[in-house]
Amino acid sequence: MEELLPPGVEHAEAFGDLADAWLYPGEESAVDGAGPERRAEFTTARHLARRALARLDVAPAPLPPGPRRVPYWPAGVVGSITHCVGYRAAVVARRTGFIALGVDAEPNEPLPVNVLRRIATASELAQVAELLTLRPDVRWDRLLFSVKESVYKAWYPLTRWLGLSDTVVILDDVGPAFTARLRVPGPRPERPTFRSFQGRWLVRHGLVLTAVTRQASSGPA
Repeated sequence: MEELLPPGVEHAEAFGDLADAWLYPGEESAVDGAGPERRAEFTTARHLARRALARLDVAPAPLPPGPRRVPYWPAGVVGSITHCVGYRAAVVARRTGFIALGVDAEPNEPLPVNVLRRIATASELAQVAELLTLRPDVRWDRLLFSVKESVYKAWYPLTRWLGLSDTVVILDDVGPAFTARLRVPGPRPERPTFRSFQGRWLVRHGLVLTAVTRQASSGPA
């Protein structure tokens, strides 16, 4: 994950669940009735988030989920959490440096065709088809989905809504970069206005990883 993040963004990651991970009482209710696998991944992800926060010199605190399971981060902090089979990660940064973060992890496996058609524009479908012929080792359909998930995680705390089809993604087949342009209005009036994210992607260990960041000093774009 560190290969995808700019200076000023801290992270913690694990390739599986951690035996020493634990939850605050305020977080326990989020997994009441959950199965052991869901509880373990949730607990590990919160543990990693607190580990990343410690690297910002932020004291440990409960991180209960809010609407759509987005964590309530400590004051002055932005962050993002992701988990999939065999991987968990959390990234955090100070709001003085960044106004939005989003990360996502997915298996480097084909995305169901019905899901791809639901989230992709015509130009993205053509782009994915071409890239799959050029570099079949990368599941570009799954990568596209992951990019849109990362953008959603960064955008949702600012506006509370973004459909996966509301983002148009341009993937770079040479370098690990992408641009995501939004087809919806900018954040609420009291927030900075912008219409795009820059991000990076990585395929390794059978995983697709994506990350987007928006620096506080970035102008409209």
